[in-house]
Amino acid sequence: MSEIPSVDLNDFLTDNPIEKKAFVNAIGASFEEIGFVALSGHFLEEELVDKLYEQIQLFFALPLEVKKSYEIEGLAGQRGYVSFGKESAKGRNIGDLKEFFHFGQYVEDDPERAKEYPENVLVTQLPEFNSVGKEVYEKLELTAKYVLRALALYLKLEETYFDDFIHNGNSILRPIHYPPITEAPDDAVRAAAHGDINLITLLMGAHGKGLQVQNLNGDWIDAIAAPDQLMINVGDMLSRHTNNKLKSTIHRVVNPPKPEWNKSRYSIPFFMHPISEMPLNVLKQWVDENHPKRFEDITAGAFLDERLVELGLKK
Repeated sequence: MSEIPSVDLNDFLTDNPIEKKAFVNAIGASFEEIGFVALSGHFLEEELVDKLYEQIQLFFALPLEVKKSYEIEGLAGQRGYVSFGKESAKGRNIGDLKEFFHFGQYVEDDPERAKEYPENVLVTQLPEFNSVGKEVYEKLELTAKYVLRALALYLKLEETYFDDFIHNGNSILRPIHYPPITEAPDDAVRAAAHGDINLITLLMGAHGKGLQVQNLNGDWIDAIAAPDQLMINVGDMLSRHTNNKLKSTIHRVVNPPKPEWNKSRYSIPFFMHPISEMPLNVLKQWVDENHPKRFEDITAGAFLDERLVELGLKK
């Protein structure tokens, strides 16, 4: 596969069972073959996307001492600001060339669940920053819910199988800033090759090229979505749960050509996580003589903790 397949969520939301089934088969096959798909017909309006990009550019333009005031110790980077070079890919000790901010879950109907998560960090210098972030978070969470419903059907599960696991899940919206490159990096890249931790990731159209995906032949291909599309990929949690039927594909953000080093790049992924107690045990229907069980039983919360340590965000 040399390019990322495209699908339209409207085909799943329709009352036409033939179109719905075709969407389920198309997105499932894409996630089996390459682990990525470009999705149109989602719930995120262009005007809202523009608003968030405007707000995050204002945030990352703030003085460093102001931004670092939103870097809260003890949260393992799960809310607020994470400074440049602090996160590294699994297996690397060189920090990625990026800084980012985290919006987390907005629990409004479960006081006990709310205690499990740190509060979102309020950026006082930008009155619209948090409200726009929350609105985008909720629209992407809704989109992810329907993508997972389609995948549930593809996996021969009840359509709403994931619903209770993702309601008030530990999902993260991460606006990222890759600053201009001022000198030749010492083996550092904007984001080293990695797989995502979560169930699925929804990526708003990045400002600037750079995202590449490794296909099953080991070739790196550019992952470019149309302006009205989201790039969606499978994370390690869903790959484990399906015994690697759905692929958590390795991807990276490469440095631009030298003439473009002076340009910033912005990107906004939404990492769809379940609640911590979701069992990621391999689904029995995807284990057989030719596909033995590949992963040990673990909960989503325990798996997340393991990976945060590997990324250098938690000790």
